[in-house]
Amino acid sequence: MGVENLVSVIFIVIACILVLLIIASCIRIVPQAQAMILERLGAYVSTWSVGLHFKMPFVERVAKRVNLKEQVIDFKPQPVITKDNVTMQIDTVVFFQITDPKLYAYGVENPLMAIENLTATTLRNIIGDLELDQTLTSRELINTKMRAQLDMATDPWGIKVNRVELKNIIPPREIQDSMEKQMKAERERRESILRAEGEKKSTILVAEGKKESAILDAEAEKQAAILRAEAKKEAMIREAEGEALAIMKVQEATAEGIRLIKDAQADAAVLQLKSLEAFAKAANGRATKIIIPSDIQGLAGTVTAISELAKSPVPEEEKKL
Repeated sequence: MGVENLVSVIFIVIACILVLLIIASCIRIVPQAQAMILERLGAYVSTWSVGLHFKMPFVERVAKRVNLKEQVIDFKPQPVITKDNVTMQIDTVVFFQITDPKLYAYGVENPLMAIENLTATTLRNIIGDLELDQTLTSRELINTKMRAQLDMATDPWGIKVNRVELKNIIPPREIQDSMEKQMKAERERRESILRAEGEKKSTILVAEGKKESAILDAEAEKQAAILRAEAKKEAMIREAEGEALAIMKVQEATAEGIRLIKDAQADAAVLQLKSLEAFAKAANGRATKIIIPSDIQGLAGTVTAISELAKSPVPEEEKKL
């Protein structure tokens, strides 16, 4: 009885462990951004989303785990031929996301390989309609066309293509050398244009500087001429004032002499002597001959008339002069 009881206990323990293992295998926890495909006897039953789920033992099974995050695939370079028969290597990067786990699980065998092959064929079709220069300068156009065509083709597989990028475009070596020479020539041309524009601006600035300098010189010359004219005018005014003052002094001296003769009441002999002195002064020391009128008595009479004239009062205007 002891052995039979021990065997029974062991059997019960094993059975309990098996039951626990079976129950544990029927419990599934689906993490965030994932989904599970549940099949019953090989047929699709449902898609489990995030949370705790139970399945029937031995009848149902989790057929596939699906990642719902956006994924990135970097495909190796593909040889493509342009419209002008230039072969180049282009590698692409595809960003996609699984939107329907059921279609992804049952739509196509090996979806990633299918996307790679579809990307290569689509790229060849698009590049085949473009020339080399268009291919190098139309990345955005190529990306847009590829995304639209891939998204349409992968829609039955439950896949949405969010973005397609051309990572590298590698033309043949001889094309690269030609492009480098062309770029060098273009850079030299731009350098020549920039140098010419710089020289042109420099010439314009120099000319403007000379023009400004000429204007300033003209203004300075004009100002100097004005100052010289003002100085000449001031000198002439002062000279005229000096001459007027000299004339005034002479007139005052003459009037004073006449007044003195009047006060002295000079006779005819004195007047004749003064006449001779006047002739001597007229010579001013320069004349070698002095002609004395024969009628000196008449000259004396004239001097007498002048004396009589001196007796008369001097007008105020002459005094002012």
